[in-house]
Amino acid sequence: MKKSFHLGLLPRIIIAIILGIVFGLFLPKGAVRLFITFNSIFSNFLQFMIPLIIIGLVTPAISNIGQGAGKLLLITVLIAYCDTVFAGLLSYGTSVSVFPKLIGGTSAESVAEFESLEPFFTIQIPPMVDVMASLVFAFTLGLGMAFFGSPHLKNFANEFKDIVVKTIEVVIIPLLPVYIFGLFLGMTHTGQAIHVIKVFISIIGVIFLIHIFLLVFQYCIAGGIVKKNPFKLLGKMLPAYFTALGTSSSAATIPVTLNCAKNNGVSDEIAGFTIPLCATIHLSGSCLKITACAVALMMMQGMQFDFWMFLGFIMMLGVMMVAAPGVPGGAIMAALGVLATMLGFGEQEQALMIALYITMDNFGTACNVTGDGAIALVIDKLFRRS
Repeated sequence: MKKSFHLGLLPRIIIAIILGIVFGLFLPKGAVRLFITFNSIFSNFLQFMIPLIIIGLVTPAISNIGQGAGKLLLITVLIAYCDTVFAGLLSYGTSVSVFPKLIGGTSAESVAEFESLEPFFTIQIPPMVDVMASLVFAFTLGLGMAFFGSPHLKNFANEFKDIVVKTIEVVIIPLLPVYIFGLFLGMTHTGQAIHVIKVFISIIGVIFLIHIFLLVFQYCIAGGIVKKNPFKLLGKMLPAYFTALGTSSSAATIPVTLNCAKNNGVSDEIAGFTIPLCATIHLSGSCLKITACAVALMMMQGMQFDFWMFLGFIMMLGVMMVAAPGVPGGAIMAALGVLATMLGFGEQEQALMIALYITMDNFGTACNVTGDGAIALVIDKLFRRS
């Protein structure tokens, strides 16, 4: 019996970028505008879905976090959130120091010189609620469900989440490569693609180095607290790191992460609590990537920003990340709302964010799950029964 061949999202995105650049060199303007028309309609649908994604994913996530073992839960959530925010701030500080030299001439002035192509037509699909209203509603409903129990509401929230996840899996994710193809097709036709690709390569290299530094830093802190060699602790987590590279899923890597944490001396009770929980709430690698990509794209487009804008963005992003695990491209999907409302990202910036983020998705997931082991060590030291 032959095995069915399945091409993952990352290879499809890479192929779409390559084909977009190649076809953009010779396709006539009318054919390019056809794909730009598709992108316009798809973008409107994506904007319509963003509040529903927030409600569908954040509500049950907040409800589940609201149930737990009191002080142990609170301390774990606090450490995970602080580490996620720290990763974002580290990424921001590195990005504003390094990216101006790497991006160079790819600025608003150079991009503005290129011709813009308009779609043949578009279909307006206004969201039913705005992003902030959907976020407040999701928090209110999630906390209320956690406090009152509300089995019927929980069933409804979980079923609505299933609908949202299925829409992402069946509609949005399969069409993303076409969307990215159309984006790079248009940029190649107008002469922007070569500038963007150069920046992409530079950004990916810098982000990889930041995430390695972050892991070493996390284990130096954890090793200092538990009085063990941080590099040996980090070395024992490598099976989880490489498993996450292959699966691109924090949830799918939980069994391996659990085993690695236990090999580092974490008790079964603490490991069994912290590892699954951190797979849901601790996404330092994802926050790091999104922040760096956002800084780079804002520099490219000549958009104004400062530290305080990004501080608020990173703090909100740390909250939004609880909706990400288990959903393909979940982190960037959950982040699109705050990218639009807090940083002013439009259709092209969001599309570039999706393309850039997914090209590094495996490394972000690997950083997330490996960092979970460091948190488990700290929690074990604080709460382990002697």
